[in-house]
Amino acid sequence: MRCNKRKIWWLAFLLLLIPATSLAKHSEFEDNDPSPKPYVYKDKVIADTKPRFTFNESGVLPGWLSLAVQHRTRYETLNSQFRSGTTGSDQALSLRTLAQATVRLHPSFKIQLELQDSRAELADTGTAMTSSIVNAAELLEANLQWLAKGLFQEDSRSLLRGGRLTMDIGKRRLVSRNRFRNTINAFTGVDWIWTANDGNQIRMFFTLPVTRLPFDRASLLENKVKFDKETTDRIFWGIFHANPYLPWGTKGEFYIFGLHEDDAPDFLTRNRQLYTPGFRLYRPPQKSRIDYEWESILQFGTSRATTVATDTRDLDHFAHFHHAEVGYSFSAPWSPRLVLAYDYASGDADPNDGSQGRFDPLFGATVFDYGPTSIHRPFIRSNITGPGVIFSIHPHRLVSTYIHYRAFWLASKRDIWAGNSGLQDPSGSSGSFLGQQWFVRAKWQVLANMRLEGGVAYRIDGDFQKTAPNSPRGGNTIYSYIQTTFSF
Repeated sequence: MRCNKRKIWWLAFLLLLIPATSLAKHSEFEDNDPSPKPYVYKDKVIADTKPRFTFNESGVLPGWLSLAVQHRTRYETLNSQFRSGTTGSDQALSLRTLAQATVRLHPSFKIQLELQDSRAELADTGTAMTSSIVNAAELLEANLQWLAKGLFQEDSRSLLRGGRLTMDIGKRRLVSRNRFRNTINAFTGVDWIWTANDGNQIRMFFTLPVTRLPFDRASLLENKVKFDKETTDRIFWGIFHANPYLPWGTKGEFYIFGLHEDDAPDFLTRNRQLYTPGFRLYRPPQKSRIDYEWESILQFGTSRATTVATDTRDLDHFAHFHHAEVGYSFSAPWSPRLVLAYDYASGDADPNDGSQGRFDPLFGATVFDYGPTSIHRPFIRSNITGPGVIFSIHPHRLVSTYIHYRAFWLASKRDIWAGNSGLQDPSGSSGSFLGQQWFVRAKWQVLANMRLEGGVAYRIDGDFQKTAPNSPRGGNTIYSYIQTTFSF
């Protein structure tokens, strides 16, 4: 099935005309304003840590202008390789600088600009280098924003953004503004969020995903600059609605996303024509009570097995993903919290049956479910299943740490181990057990402008790595990193 652009553009027009007054009563986003904020830390804003300096509080900027800058330096190592065709250890020095400017034209209009410079040093030809690590000197955001009050309903709030933008939606499993990763997903299009006076909210967007350039290994290793671009051959849209007033203190999110792509002259794709509906029900953590989360996602349409130009066979695509967790926050010193979780992301049961059953994670983040990415990234939300346990503490108001254990299996033992491994046994005789992973991470707010963070992930081979025909059989791996982040 090819992408019919005329139908897609009409769909976008109709989405923006849906009357907000017909929405169900009561809903809520986790973030009322989807536009990026000045760079404050997500876990906690430390207001009383001195010294603290921001450009916006310096008194030198006019009232209509806001500036924010963040720089992060991360040194990371990987002691062994689990990817096909690789050996030995690896390292990288990842550098990311973000600079954001907001120009207020009017109480209802503003322009937001953001520059991203993501580079890597110390890498070599054996490094798993992709555009998720390097994207030098790039325009990440450039959009016009319209903020309105009382649209369709008294005391309601509305935000419409148009241009190049970034997005966080829901738990960020399908659409995210990346945190740990060295580069950030960007989209060009329109994004509208409407908030009723009782907290009811809905969001609609219609975008062209931005392709990060360059993406050849030689250019990435040299940190070459090439401007990113978007194309109408690749379209991503969605409707997202949330409800915080379900029974038993449960909040809910309900959504559908669509991805439509065709090969472009200089960019080959799997010609995905995917529709991804899903829901998430959750009870937020609170001391001395049980909380929970359940997210289920279906995915259907067509896709191709590879991005090779000669691969022109469209496969029927049907896949699904499920996440369940139960947590408890203790009312005790250091605020201990325990979470038990289980994930299932379907794989392709039979590589030769003319259909595709492997779940596609779209533009989501994985760190909070499966551990660090970057030069590591062994596990993603695709052809995987297994339980996990997370235990976190806050020994000081400026320090947080957690330990995360996971066991992993292939959801389909004949399908590929998705992620960076490239390992597959189409016969299924290598089994499905991928092993275990321990991940320990700590954060310290050294100053209000400076954060120090470090972590270690220990991945233990399962039977699959030991017997898969193209496995490097390098043994267990240890990934470690330490990073500093400065925000002004």
